Amino acid sequence: MRFLMETTRLGLGNLRRHKLRSTLTSLGIILGVAAVIVVVAIGEGNKRAALRDIQALGATNIILRSAKPPEANSSGGSRSFLVAYGLKFQDLRRVTGSVPDARFIVPLKAVGSEMSYGAIRTLSQAFGTTPDLQDAARLRIARGRYITDTDVEGREPVCVLGSEVAKQFFKLVEPVGQSIRIDQQVFRIVGVLEPIGLAGGAGSALVGRDLNKDVHLPITTAERAFGNTIVRRQSGSFSGEEIELSEIYVTMNDTEEVVVASGRLTRLLDVGHPKLADVQVIVPWELLENAKKALLVWNIMLVAIAAISLLVGGIGIMNIMLASVTERTKEIGIRRALGATRKHIVMQFLVETGSLSALGGLIGIGLGIGVSVGLESLLPWVQRLPLLRGAFDGKVTLSPEITWWSIVASFLVSAGVGLVFGIYPAIVASRKDPIVALRHT
Repeated sequence: MRFLMETTRLGLGNLRRHKLRSTLTSLGIILGVAAVIVVVAIGEGNKRAALRDIQALGATNIILRSAKPPEANSSGGSRSFLVAYGLKFQDLRRVTGSVPDARFIVPLKAVGSEMSYGAIRTLSQAFGTTPDLQDAARLRIARGRYITDTDVEGREPVCVLGSEVAKQFFKLVEPVGQSIRIDQQVFRIVGVLEPIGLAGGAGSALVGRDLNKDVHLPITTAERAFGNTIVRRQSGSFSGEEIELSEIYVTMNDTEEVVVASGRLTRLLDVGHPKLADVQVIVPWELLENAKKALLVWNIMLVAIAAISLLVGGIGIMNIMLASVTERTKEIGIRRALGATRKHIVMQFLVETGSLSALGGLIGIGLGIGVSVGLESLLPWVQRLPLLRGAFDGKVTLSPEITWWSIVASFLVSAGVGLVFGIYPAIVASRKDPIVALRHT
């Protein structure tokens, strides 16, 4: 124990005598550890955000969606045409009969898109649906209530607003009880939804719209008020789309049933829609699993790139310690002449390299945590810099999540790198002939 304490004292004393050299030597380790922590924090934050967005669609949901076939985008030279495609009420009945163990089967019918309240107008999207959508899509009510079975049975002219629509129309007025127009049809507001965290995220991209701008109506009311045909007039011509249902949400009881049910539904829809030309089958659970795998590979790649800094730092330590061996040759000769063994010399140099790498690792941990914490608030300032103002999308955000394993792993690796790269200089020093070392000037 006394030998170890004495060796440690000598090693640390030598580091203190060369403070600048010690700092520069450990700089590679400091930056390497900080880089690992920051990179992992950014990757983990992005992963959690993406998974939250996808999971918000419902891991037990299967989404069947109408999709306009490519050939329908061309009118063939006609100034007026009508295209019929997508899901039908007949498909809804077939789906209901094919998946009797489903928890919910919810149809959505896209109808009007021009919203107005007084002089305020906006483009949004109204959907006719059933009360089960609230549970299937995990919608939460901020004010009022959601659509009820009574509304559906009575074809009531009521609606529930998304949070963005309510914010745009009713900044200073209580929305519940007010009336809005949807394509000239008047509807009374009975509820407002809480914000759905998909705007601009991965989930929003999957859905193809900002869910906070949706307006929900009873499906029977939507069918009676708007029918199945959407007509667009422009430049002396008109085009029409006949779509009975835009989406069908199928909610299973657990994720194990999702894959089996999605395969069954794909085969079912292929009968009425060959090669699924005008419908899509979206399985958020599969997207969730694929996203996890892709993000894991991405994180491994980022950590590997950051770990190169640790390797460079270790090489730097070895180079400096080899130079130190040459510089301290006479000191090594004196210690050997006074009775120090090769083991003592090796231990002294290992203490120095281990201390350098461990101290560098601790400083790197502090730097990495500090950068990760401040990155979210620093990014807007960076985006406003004159040279970088046009290089970023205004919606770019970062939410780093610091992980304990990245801190522990980076510190252990940094300490290990210092010891591994310090062994060779230590062995070189211990093998010097004491007589030759004493003659060195």
